[in-house]
Amino acid sequence: RSGKLTPSQVAKNIIATLEDCDKSTPPLRAIVQWDREQIMLMAEASTARYRNKCTLSHLDGIPVCLKEEFKVVPYHHRVGTVYLGTEPETEDATVAKKLREAGAIIIGVSNMHELGTGTTGCNPNRYHKIPRNPYKPNHFTGGSSSGSAAAVAAGLCPVGIGTDGGGSVRIPASFCGVVGLKGSTFGRISCHGSYPLSYSTVSAGPICTSVADAAIVYSILAEPDPLYPYGLKQPKATLSDMCAPDLKGLKLGVDWTFFKACDAEVLTICEKAVEYLQSLGASVVEVSLPEMEEVKIAHVICILSEMRDMLQPDFNKHFQEMNLETRATLALASQFTALDYITANRQRTRSMRFLREIFTTVNCILTPAVASTAPRIHESDLLTGSNDTSFIVQSMRFMQLANLTGIPGLVVPVGYSTAGLPISLQVMGKWWDEAVLLRIGLKLEQFRNQTKKPSIYYDILA
Repeated sequence: RSGKLTPSQVAKNIIATLEDCDKSTPPLRAIVQWDREQIMLMAEASTARYRNKCTLSHLDGIPVCLKEEFKVVPYHHRVGTVYLGTEPETEDATVAKKLREAGAIIIGVSNMHELGTGTTGCNPNRYHKIPRNPYKPNHFTGGSSSGSAAAVAAGLCPVGIGTDGGGSVRIPASFCGVVGLKGSTFGRISCHGSYPLSYSTVSAGPICTSVADAAIVYSILAEPDPLYPYGLKQPKATLSDMCAPDLKGLKLGVDWTFFKACDAEVLTICEKAVEYLQSLGASVVEVSLPEMEEVKIAHVICILSEMRDMLQPDFNKHFQEMNLETRATLALASQFTALDYITANRQRTRSMRFLREIFTTVNCILTPAVASTAPRIHESDLLTGSNDTSFIVQSMRFMQLANLTGIPGLVVPVGYSTAGLPISLQVMGKWWDEAVLLRIGLKLEQFRNQTKKPSIYYDILA
């Protein structure tokens, strides 16, 4: 607003950065498709609006990226594969359209785990390669919204849009030390124009540098979309009490047995973060999250059955072009029966009923975000990919409840391991109550007394 800096200047810096970060060793591989002309066109239009004092929203001139799962004109809608999106897109997904209407500068589409089928972000095919964790480039970013988290953590843009069917926004946000909002309540943010991998578990959501940024993006994206029936009946999105001075009156639910099922370093920092929230006036209430083992299995059956159904033609026609891990995952999904799927959905109904009761006594549920820090990348992963089932199970432990039942979840960085890798806490709220997550998240940010700069970091304002 002061005119000291223009969106056009920032855009030029970003273009120089995009050229640089893929020439580095190893290449960052956060943004996999970008176009200099497109970036400059949007930036120049925004610069003119600032000059004429007629900006469109808080996001006017702000650089953003979108996961390759979304259609974004004029890029290829490859969804992390080598065989989809053979032609450039001619129509935007709803979230891309809304970001354009808000004046945001789309700097490109970000890397992702092939077809969203994993939680490491490891995608060795020729269009994508392995995105690197800005904190430790020899570690994974997490997935499947890998590139969005890496781009935000490395300073390329303060906002990346991802999708979350089994932690795919929250796991990479946690591993890369940034804020991730699981597309809020199921249906709240439109997924029209994203590849419909799993229609009952996936939500779109922002990965951002701060909770305030996540709140701004959420307030712009969260509203009914006639093209996306799941969110048509949603109540109006609010940010009520988000900036309250303390947390007095809030009850934070913790199932300590479940909470403690994580690495010692993660537990120590997350327990201290909970104590900090208490010091601001919130009370911690012990709750019991029933049937979490059943939730885990039901979620896997639901998401994989739906993905297998959606990807039936791909599995038949493009099997040889898929990464080995994707083939294995879809082959496993082929083993589930209609009976398994029906039973899993009965479990979903049960779990939603349990949560309804729990949310009559508490405002939110706290857990660590991920049970461990980002795993190391091995040489073989670069060539053939990674398929560590025990890691996938561990990484999704605290994620699946929100995906199966459709409640919103927010992850906020709260510290670092001794190796310097980020650790985050997760806050989950009741359906449509994203405001309470953002209120708690704002306070949680203050717990971490310092933010360590990642080893790969670009200052696009310099």
